Amino acid sequence: MNLSDFDYYLPEGLIAQAALEDRSASRLMTLRQKSGEIGHRNFVEIIDYFRPGDVLVANNSRVIAARLFGRKASGGKAEFLLLKPTDQGTWIAMGGGKRLREGTEVRLDKKNGEPGEIIATIEAVLEGPGREIRFSEPNTQLWLDDYGHIPLPPYINQSLDDSERYQTVYSRSEGSAAAPTAGLHFTPEILLALRDKGVMFETVTLHIGLDTFKPVTADVVSDHTIHSEWATITPETAKRINEAKLAGGRIIAVGTTSCRTLETAALRSAGIEGSLQTISERDKNGETADMCPWKPVIAYEGSTDLFIYPGYQFRAVDAMLTNFHLPKSSLIMMISALAGHKNVMQAYDVAVAEKYRFFSLGDAMLIHQSDF
Repeated sequence: MNLSDFDYYLPEGLIAQAALEDRSASRLMTLRQKSGEIGHRNFVEIIDYFRPGDVLVANNSRVIAARLFGRKASGGKAEFLLLKPTDQGTWIAMGGGKRLREGTEVRLDKKNGEPGEIIATIEAVLEGPGREIRFSEPNTQLWLDDYGHIPLPPYINQSLDDSERYQTVYSRSEGSAAAPTAGLHFTPEILLALRDKGVMFETVTLHIGLDTFKPVTADVVSDHTIHSEWATITPETAKRINEAKLAGGRIIAVGTTSCRTLETAALRSAGIEGSLQTISERDKNGETADMCPWKPVIAYEGSTDLFIYPGYQFRAVDAMLTNFHLPKSSLIMMISALAGHKNVMQAYDVAVAEKYRFFSLGDAMLIHQSDF
């Protein structure tokens, strides 16, 4: 497929700039996978779409205070957005500022704007604004909360009054540069109501990097190189998910990151390991021999470069809760693989006409099967 197949018109005014005071006050579009039938509900009504024995699987990654500001010895300003730690005790980051060359030292400012004691040294210049950085105090847990700011996506141009509104209520494992935003709509009350209905709630972890928001630039989708992210699913979680599925329950992924984690686990159970970059193309061409209605998930910990776009055969996930994604992004490609390209693009046109709120702080979409 071509990149232009995933473009759509979005008025700038529909990009949500602020979080709703009530997490669950967002709107919910429902989209049936086969028929493309669209419904309009309020998010609190999502409880109606689940039945006892279903499993809701969410990403419990927590956004770290990854945006750092400081000054070089010359007085020039610099900033960094931390993406992921390396095995060498350094961090991969996006750098902003002039002449951030190898060996440059930046004294970081504390969150209150005062100069701090932490020095960031650029160890290597990577592609584009990428930098490898070493800190004078390597244990970032000791100081990051005093220095760092919660990063917001580039399309949000105002700060949040409460940084916890960019965290899910079940966030636990720190490591993301962005929130798994499909989960931002849940409140403790909704989760308890789902439990009372007999719906299981399980968590996996995938630490989100900045590339999640990066538009695809290759004209042909299959030529794009997807970003790699660290993910894990525990043996206990995998066991409960598999048992629920075998008992007739359905697996509903909360967001594209949970979906990516679950599908990677299912591919590994089918013996498909290593790079998963081309699996969608191989599925489309009938080159995979493991295709069946369902594959169990297995526990794993490590990076995944699974690139899901139309042609991919889902092995673990039955349905997905998601937000509305950027044009030409790998995320809109993923949901198009689950719901059908035509259905998704038509749904997005309807969302624009109905003035849904888009992107990270916006409204939600439930992609479901006709028997929900």
